[in-house]
Order: sequence, then C-alpha cells, then structure tokens
Amino acid sequence: MNKQNTATKLTNEASFDVEKVRADFPILFEQVRGKPLVYLDNAATAQKPKQVIKTLDTYYREYNSNIHRGVHTLSEKATAVYEEARNKVKEFINADSIKEIIFTRGTTESINLVAQTFGRNNLSSNDEIIITELEHHSNIVPWQILSEQTGATLKYVPINDAGELILEEYEKLLNEKTRLVTIGHISNALGTINPIETIIEKAHAVGAKVLIDGAQAVPHTRVDVNELNCDFYAFSGHKLFGPTGIGVLYGKQALLEAMPPYQGGGDMIKTVSMKKTTYNDLPHKFEAGTPHIAGVIGLGSAIDYVSEIDLHEAAEYENQLLQYANEQAAQISGLVPVGTAKNKTSIFSFTLDGIHPHDIGTILDDEGIAIRAGHHCAMPVMERFKIPATARASFAFYNTREDVDALIQGIDKCKQVFS
Repeated sequence: MNKQNTATKLTNEASFDVEKVRADFPILFEQVRGKPLVYLDNAATAQKPKQVIKTLDTYYREYNSNIHRGVHTLSEKATAVYEEARNKVKEFINADSIKEIIFTRGTTESINLVAQTFGRNNLSSNDEIIITELEHHSNIVPWQILSEQTGATLKYVPINDAGELILEEYEKLLNEKTRLVTIGHISNALGTINPIETIIEKAHAVGAKVLIDGAQAVPHTRVDVNELNCDFYAFSGHKLFGPTGIGVLYGKQALLEAMPPYQGGGDMIKTVSMKKTTYNDLPHKFEAGTPHIAGVIGLGSAIDYVSEIDLHEAAEYENQLLQYANEQAAQISGLVPVGTAKNKTSIFSFTLDGIHPHDIGTILDDEGIAIRAGHHCAMPVMERFKIPATARASFAFYNTREDVDALIQGIDKCKQVFS
C-alpha cells in the first residue's frame, strides 16, 4: 500500500471514534473463561447499548402497562411511547405513513405474514415466485409452504463461485407469470450485498411485487424504502442493537389495505359479534393481541442510538475491519475464505483444512472469542460450495483491529491443536 492510501485509510479510521462507541456497550467489558470478550457474532445478534438497556429498565420500573385499551395514566404513557417508536421506524426507513409500519416478532414472522396473506390471496398454480440461492431459511421455507398451498412454482437465482447472484439467470427467470420476487438485501452467510435496486426494477417491469429481507442490512447501511421502491421490507430489532422478539414489516399501504389479517384476536378488530367481525385500520389490523411493548419501545431507543451515528462512516469503518481480517487471514495456510463478492460487508466466513468449524468455534471460545459455526440457516449456500459448514466472524461498528488480531491468533491456536 502506498503512503497516500495509508494516510487516507488512517484518516478514515480516525474519523470514527470506536472507543467512544464501545463505552456504550457494557457487555464488551465482560470476560469469558477469564479472558476479555471478543464478540464477533453480530450477524446472529448485536449487543445492546446502555441507552437501550436503560429504556427497557425505565419502562418496566416506571410505566409498565398494556397499551391502546387503558384510560389510566400508565397505559396512556405506554401507548404514547409505543406509537412514538412506530413513527421513529417510519422516519428511519423513510416510509410514507405509520400505516405502513407493522410490528412483528422479527424478520421471520414478517416474511411469513406476507406469504400467508398477500401470497395466499394473490398466487395460484399459474404463478411463479423467484428467490435466490443465497437466502436464509426464513426466506425459503415460507415460500415452499406457499408453493405447496397454492401450486405456484418456486424458482431460484443461482450464485457464482464468489457468492454473487448471476443476474443473467435472474433475467431469464422473469416472465409474465412472475408474481413475487423475494430476496435478502445482504447475505447472512457470506456478506454479499445484492444489487436490489436492479432486482426490484426488473421485477416491476414484468408486474411482480418484491419483498426484501433486510435483517442484515439495517445495521450497516441506510435504508430508504421510497428510494428502493420495494413493495415489502422486513427486518429485526435484535440485529439493530435492540431487543429480541421484535421486528418490522414495511408494506406499501395499498397492498396492506388489500391483505386480510394474519391473526385474529384483540386490538386487530373494530367490532365483534357472534355473526360478524369488522377489522381495525392499518397498522393495527395485523397486530393481534398484546404486543411486545417493551420490545417496540426498546427498538425505538435503538433507532435513536443508531440515528446519532453516521451509518455511512460506520460502514466504511466496518469494511476496513473486514479488509484487515482478509489481509491477515491470507497469511494462514489452509484457510479458505467462503464468499468473496466484490460488493460485500461485515462478514468473514471461512474453512480451515482438516478442522471442522464447530471445533474452530469451541477453541476460539476458550480464548474468549465468540463466532458462529455451522450452516447459518443457509444450507443451500453450503450445498453450493460443497461444504457442511463455515466458521463465521461478523463485525459491528464497536469491533476493533485488536478483535481481528485476537481472531487470527485464535485461528493459529486451532492449527496448533490439530497439528
């Protein structure tokens, strides 16, 4: 690397104050097996800043109550903060209306909601659904179920040896029978950033609707659903530094209005008699029963936190960490990176000759290093690369070069143990 590039790199790194960010995450100062925690499993779930933790604590201590139905002070406050969080989500992804923001248990439920409401009511045996070989199981199985229910044909876009979608094959699959294209924004197994703008545009050209699985994207990039012009966008709170058990489905209002309820129960109704039920307006039509109130409030706090961080700057920093990890790993004999897309982020998946990824994960855990080992709920990806599993280190903006160094040293120890 020349001096000019080095200077630029150092300037970019200096512009992101990682130590200031790390100070907000208490768990990063814990020890595992007597050693400082090195947390590199962010694609599975991100850690929570003290601001989110405090928000949850305050809710349970000071105004824990059910929402929407109560007229007492606690209920009114909880309702106000809950609905304020919905508006924060709207602003965060630039939706047109709070009516387009549905709270679910997570990305998985959001996708299933679309499959069983939009899908069941709009697809038949004459129709086709397109997914890709890169998808998480939660963006495969619901469509297989829907295909069995409706007779619709399920097709998938293959990937190349770098883990990139083969767009020429996607274009061949599109036709007048295509009713839905559903694709991950970023691959959880490989870190590939898919060209979703192009994918959406081409799908709309044949009259198809598009759902984007954004679980891995929202922590790493700015998402503007109006700019993307997607029909549905799903993501989870726990990957966005918020609580588990809470997620979001964005849908264009006209589509959501036409879709039937996903579940029946309280809060999704206007009137109920023994003869007939009338349904509530959006977004409540899709939110039956007592919701995860603390989860929604915590998600609102997480969005507040992330909104104070320059996500573009943070993404640049994360990409520098990934580049550094790749450079250091290239010096380790027998290490094979899996997923080398030109446009990727935050995820370093690899195999090590003669060592199963589960053994890698166990040995690294002895060093206080948390990674993920397995098929990452993306078995078709593993099948494509003819491997049973990978070891996956995934980065967030609170990780450091020292974390990468610890990972590399841990991999060296794996080789020593099995030598």
